[in-house]
Amino acid sequence: MKNTDVNMIPVLLGGDLNSYNVARAFHEKYGVISHVFGRYPIGPTKNSKIVNFHVVKKMDDPDIMVTELSDFADKHPDAHLILLGCTDDYATLIINNRHRLESRYICPYIDPELSERLVSKAVFYEMCDKYGIPYPKTVVLDGGFAPEDLSEDALGFKYPVIVKPSSSIQYWKHPFEGMKKVYTAADPDEAVKIMTEIYGAGYPDKMIIQDMIPGDDANMYVLTAYSDSTKKVKMTCLGHVLLEEHTPRGLGNHAAIITEQNGDLTERFRAMLDDLSYVGFSNFDIKFDPRDGSLRAFEINLRQGRSNYYVTAAGINIAELLVEDRIFHRDSEYRPCENSHLWHCIPFAVVKKYVHNPKALADAKRLKKAGKSTSSLWYAPDLRFNPKRLVWVLEHLRRQHGKYKKYCK
Repeated sequence: MKNTDVNMIPVLLGGDLNSYNVARAFHEKYGVISHVFGRYPIGPTKNSKIVNFHVVKKMDDPDIMVTELSDFADKHPDAHLILLGCTDDYATLIINNRHRLESRYICPYIDPELSERLVSKAVFYEMCDKYGIPYPKTVVLDGGFAPEDLSEDALGFKYPVIVKPSSSIQYWKHPFEGMKKVYTAADPDEAVKIMTEIYGAGYPDKMIIQDMIPGDDANMYVLTAYSDSTKKVKMTCLGHVLLEEHTPRGLGNHAAIITEQNGDLTERFRAMLDDLSYVGFSNFDIKFDPRDGSLRAFEINLRQGRSNYYVTAAGINIAELLVEDRIFHRDSEYRPCENSHLWHCIPFAVVKKYVHNPKALADAKRLKKAGKSTSSLWYAPDLRFNPKRLVWVLEHLRRQHGKYKKYCK
């Protein structure tokens, strides 16, 4: 860890592991404390020495958010304030209100018009077609569906299928009992039932019916990119997901990742982002299709992913990318991550027990033995002389054994 003479304050919106991962990156590189704003405190950022948490119960209200951030800026008139959203909602709030914030905050985000296009999975798949990026066979629906419209012949692929909202942001704004991040339908009747429940809760956007790519968590990949203020990609890091969370609301969140390289795939995403004049972090969910050996994209997130520390752990500190670009205004060459490193936010014993891909598990064990592995929450400077934090981390990690036993069959 080293300090800098530049007066900077990372301001993060959220409170989950995403925020902690970003705060840790800033603390490791520059020794600074991050200020995190959220509606309520949650475990990953509680009792932390590297986070100053601010509870604002209506922080997701645009006017309240702008007022709170403006007041914070007034209290720190000489600081470089770097603003990052750590959930889809907060990233969108920053994008839509950037014009009200950027006089005092560094807001590394795209404009609302491009955001509106990209957050729609339906539009994202159209862009994938343009840049030669494979994605699963997909049918887009906008209400008015019946079981006969969702037969295998009508869809062009077999059941079971994936059912999910085109707009995750709109979906989570209309909660109902039993919500899931992604649904699986065994037949047309079940697909109709799922969509009827989602629309019945008030969801206003399109729905996606998608070919279900076979394979477990170890077939998943994640790509993180950073596009600087010149609107050019300066960093990419591809991660091979070994294991995900399996609780109903956490399904799909990455829990263990090994960094890998795939130049052809990375270059296609890089070309798309450069052509779109993208700015800031982007994050792509991808899955390996064993039927044809392709890597197929699912969606783009307009922010750093929840598991973003896998990038920092592999040797490219995401805080440094921001500071070099936005504070020091230093241009840099494009840098793909070429290190192989294991990141995890669960006990390694859980990784060993629930990763069933022999090669992936062997790679994880090799990296662990070689000392090339990192756990997000096990950060010595934050745990040292901090018993409350240490107790929470130990208990949190202990509970993962029970969660995987219950949900990861």
